Amino acid sequence: MKRGGKVWAWFIMFLGVLYFFLPLLATFIFSLKARLGELSFQAYINIFNSPQFMYNFLASVMWAVLTIIVGILLLVPTAFVIRLRVPQARSSVEFITLLPFVIPPIVYVFGLVRTYSQPPLLFVNSPFLLIAGYTILSMPYMYRSVDTGLRSIDVRTLTEAAQSLGAGWGTILFKVILPNIRTAILSGAFLSFAIVIGELILAQYLVKPAFAPYMAYVMQQKAFEPAAMAIVSFALTWLAMGIIQMVGRGRGAAQVGGGH
Repeated sequence: MKRGGKVWAWFIMFLGVLYFFLPLLATFIFSLKARLGELSFQAYINIFNSPQFMYNFLASVMWAVLTIIVGILLLVPTAFVIRLRVPQARSSVEFITLLPFVIPPIVYVFGLVRTYSQPPLLFVNSPFLLIAGYTILSMPYMYRSVDTGLRSIDVRTLTEAAQSLGAGWGTILFKVILPNIRTAILSGAFLSFAIVIGELILAQYLVKPAFAPYMAYVMQQKAFEPAAMAIVSFALTWLAMGIIQMVGRGRGAAQVGGGH
């Protein structure tokens, strides 16, 4: 009975992997057909030779990094205070962080444009409005990652021990709590990075350079280059995930070793 259950589990996992990777394989094969009658990396050569590709991709990377920084500075102290001082507010904050799942991005960006395109809140052309929008969209993932990390440690004991040694709130937050939840923060950072790289609506309607709007534009002009861009984007995202996992695992091991 147990063996049959394992076989079914492996079979279902195989179907899941097949369902996930078959479209990627088809996209990759299609991206190799830029030259008639042969398989080549011509589409990849074309996109990497385009200055617009690197400009828009690096812009998205910059938006992602700034979004992650703002998200950490905003949500880590919030989750820490809720966990330590006002646990009764946890359900309300969780509800607020779920709102990006409920409100469609097109509605959200229309509200941003209508609100911040008139004096005295004339920020519609500011890059900070785009970063704030991305922070809100990534909030469900970042907050839950941070909250999960805080639940895995004894926040109250660590805080009281640090206070007994004379540490202030800033020292407690950034030198005691933050290092103990770095893996959770890295997970939230990866998810935020993936969201920003693939998000189309905000950057397009706020007229800012970004990878997804550029990819949508190329799709209207060419056939094979968008497929190559999709594969490159997927590879870079998985590379970032691998780096984050290695960094998180290495620091976790170092932390455990230091504890002994």
